[in-house]
Amino acid sequence: MISRRDLMTTTIAGAAAAAAPFGPAASAAPIQNLRIAMTASDLPTVTGIPNNGGEGYRFLGYPPYDALVNWDFVHTDQTAEDTPGLFSSWKIDEKDNKRWLFTVRSGVKFHDGTDLTADAISWNLARIWDSKSPQFDAPAAPIVSAVVSMFDKWEKVDDSTIAITTKYPFSFFPYLLTRVLIVSPTQWEKVGKSWPNFAKAPVGTGPFKITRVVAGQYCEMTRNEDYWDKKRIPKVDKMTVYPMPEATTRLAALRSGQVDWIEVPPPDAIPSLKAAGFNVSLWPYPHTYPYILNTTEKSAFHDVRVRQAANYAIDREGLCALLNGTAKPAVGLYPPGHPVFGTPKNNYKHDPDKARALLKEAGYGPDKRPKVKIMISTSGSGQMVPIPMNEFMQQNFQAVGMDVDFDVVEWGTMLVAVRSDPGSTQSHGVDGVNCSLSYTDPSSMFRYYSTDSWSPVNWNWGHWSSPEADKLLKTAQATFDPAEQTKLLAQAHAIIVDEAPWLFIVHDLNPRGLSKKVQNFHPAQSWYQDFTQVTVA
Repeated sequence: MISRRDLMTTTIAGAAAAAAPFGPAASAAPIQNLRIAMTASDLPTVTGIPNNGGEGYRFLGYPPYDALVNWDFVHTDQTAEDTPGLFSSWKIDEKDNKRWLFTVRSGVKFHDGTDLTADAISWNLARIWDSKSPQFDAPAAPIVSAVVSMFDKWEKVDDSTIAITTKYPFSFFPYLLTRVLIVSPTQWEKVGKSWPNFAKAPVGTGPFKITRVVAGQYCEMTRNEDYWDKKRIPKVDKMTVYPMPEATTRLAALRSGQVDWIEVPPPDAIPSLKAAGFNVSLWPYPHTYPYILNTTEKSAFHDVRVRQAANYAIDREGLCALLNGTAKPAVGLYPPGHPVFGTPKNNYKHDPDKARALLKEAGYGPDKRPKVKIMISTSGSGQMVPIPMNEFMQQNFQAVGMDVDFDVVEWGTMLVAVRSDPGSTQSHGVDGVNCSLSYTDPSSMFRYYSTDSWSPVNWNWGHWSSPEADKLLKTAQATFDPAEQTKLLAQAHAIIVDEAPWLFIVHDLNPRGLSKKVQNFHPAQSWYQDFTQVTVA
């Protein structure tokens, strides 16, 4: 496997929640139920391809399911790495650098008692990539295939080996298999070969078992005593997750003891939460909160000078103050100091005069102001507090002569839009999408900026294109030398910063409000977290 620890090491900010020893024996203790309020407006789907973005995978993806390749949450001082999951090892075919050979982990059982096999994995791959298979899941498959867009074909080599071939050499491929969660084919057959029926009684291999789903209200999971990784058998008996899109509702639920944990407490409530004895967890993770800009000819953002002007217009420091220190300014996909940040010519900061000068150069002025519309959400995974944040930035734009209006949608609607063509009906004719995104693996820039990744193939929603950046990214993903990868990716990132296909806004510090009863939570530098070690006193 390819190690990325040196490449992705980041500076730590904050400290992990204090550890405490596990208390009395489980048989003598009351049932430990970890109750969590999410920012999602609806319960993420529970069938092994969760919607609702990173939050869907965080709470109803990795807890009840395993991926072909899992995330390693142990090294909390570094950005999370990949680690063997239901594939226990892998290597490149010596005769074909597009063909990967994966070994299926032995001794793993689904929650229904059936064995994990190469056939079961092949069946799951057909769910996503074979539209003619009975199990093809048309509504959910694009959630995976739109990220793993280089996937070409697969074959069962023998009972312990699966071969997967990519469309082109792609050295970062194992990282993307963290998106492929594996469900029980036997259970799907048992419930009548129906994904809606499977959602009523889902079965995976993960450390938690889904035991109750109340649509739109909550999902209850219990400890999987027979989990294959004995170090990650959960300490709590149960974990229950609730969708609560309103920040004030989540706050009230935490204060009243209805839940033990909330995602994204209101920033202005953090001091009073701490004063009342609650813990507030802050930890860096690979997150960027941008506007993905529509760079087609139909938008004012087709002109690089307008894109750069937008980046100089906003007051990132003021915005971080509004967020009570729960975010840091962003001037690229990666933060300055990161090994692949590179040396861009533009150092974006709050410079209204420079923004006005760029707009004037692009042909705009008091009598001709650029008018753009941005799709924003009311809440959602990684979105922090989007309404106040966007209202703050709207004032910044007005001050430099830009008219910015908003198309306010529900989080799920935005996720459909950002996987669609910018000219499609799903995209509502907007000039940008305010969708928080990650740099979880070295292929992140390929996903967001490569011409090969234009939506709906992958996540380059704005259809930005740079032949020079394309060449650098393709060369980086075709080499297996980490040092060479770093050099090439840094050169590509410098171009991306200067060309500004996104408005880079902030990097979130992942705030969570926790009851003092929640112990042994050590936040990973990841969009996803390990709940197996958490206890509830």
